[in-house]
Amino acid sequence: MTAGDTRMWGGRFDKGPDADFYAFERSWSFDRRLLKYETALDRAWARGLRRAGLLNGEECQRIVEAVHCIEDRAAHEPGYLDASSAEDLHDFMEGALIEILGPLGAKLHTGRSRNEMITTEFRMFVKDAAREACEAVAALCGALAAHAKTNFGVLFPGMTHMQHAQPLLLSHWLLAHGEAFSRDAVRLRSAAKSADKCPLGSGALAGCAFAIDRGFLASELGFAEITANSLDAVGDRDFALEYLFALTALSLHLSRLAEDMILFATPEFGFVQLSDEYSTGSSLMPQKKNPDGWELIRGKTGRIAGALMSLAMTLKGIPSSYQRDLQEDKQPVFEAHDQALAMTRIAAAMLAATQFREARLREAAADPALLATEAADYLVLRGVPFRKAHEMVGALVRDADKMGASIRDLPLAALRKHAAEFGEDFHAALTVETALSRRNIPGGTGPEAVRAALKSFETRLNGERAEA
Repeated sequence: MTAGDTRMWGGRFDKGPDADFYAFERSWSFDRRLLKYETALDRAWARGLRRAGLLNGEECQRIVEAVHCIEDRAAHEPGYLDASSAEDLHDFMEGALIEILGPLGAKLHTGRSRNEMITTEFRMFVKDAAREACEAVAALCGALAAHAKTNFGVLFPGMTHMQHAQPLLLSHWLLAHGEAFSRDAVRLRSAAKSADKCPLGSGALAGCAFAIDRGFLASELGFAEITANSLDAVGDRDFALEYLFALTALSLHLSRLAEDMILFATPEFGFVQLSDEYSTGSSLMPQKKNPDGWELIRGKTGRIAGALMSLAMTLKGIPSSYQRDLQEDKQPVFEAHDQALAMTRIAAAMLAATQFREARLREAAADPALLATEAADYLVLRGVPFRKAHEMVGALVRDADKMGASIRDLPLAALRKHAAEFGEDFHAALTVETALSRRNIPGGTGPEAVRAALKSFETRLNGERAEA
């Protein structure tokens, strides 16, 4: 850099920045991603200056046309952006405008600061990013709902602690994941709402000294309202934290789904058949079909959580107002968004292509151990206190294990050694179908309850798609 090469802020300096320092502090390599928001902001600001009497109609029109010209060149001329030596996005646009318009291009920055510009553009990005993520989540929820409908009535061995617990419908398990992703959509929309406040007109920290109509600017840029305090507005990144938290929760839920699918694809479980399109093989072992897509989703989750921690640590120690530390806010959000979006889209595609193996699931769900709670409930219905019934059935299961049998195999005489309340109808009552039918309470795994839950889930999903 040569003496006097001082960019947008150079009047106070005799020398330009050291070349290494300039390379260190530049943000053009990543904030250029916000170019479409910068150009929208520039057009809105030009019109705002015109309304405030700081530009005449011809000047405003010439600036707007020049912004369009830059936008079009960036879209259609490979290398245009790459060739720039700009410090940041704002430096690039001002330089490009001056190149086209001469002194008129230097008028556009009247009354505004890069501090307010970047947080406005960042908010616009988060709003769009959250909508994009919501659309991907809706597609994933759609894949879950489709499987829940197609496989309705298929049994599933419900587990806690990875041990057989109680029988479920496969649709109930699918909708359990669907509920988690539905909550993610709520958080994503909340983050978008948090970002939907326009800081433009806040200046560097104290507000604009000219008669800028902030409501007009907000409307021009698609914001619902303006920010309330100029000092807070330039330093606030809560909306970015909220978006990163929403992405982190989404990635955690994706990772849990991935873990289930990885386990269920093993020969030991054999619940699902992986598709060829989303699996890989081994360079050594010809028999392998590996769930690499799900494993990568599980692995990439750490990157999303790391982005949240990165921004949180950037924000934790800075004083109020704008500080240059805040240049470090965008890369974690960009990277987390890109990764989470790819993870969600791939998960939806992999899930849609997965086949559930009904016969194997039915076999696993037929494990008599899954019905131990039903045995305890059988005694409760005959007047035995639950804690006592629990103890009796536990002892019964222990004795059956020693005999290499299940409680359904034991004769009535053996059952009555543990509880006289066991009757001739016990074995008929101890079935998977009975266990499911007894749980038709809202939210339960009974067929009627799951059918109602699926209908409700699809209704909410359609509403979320419409809202997106």
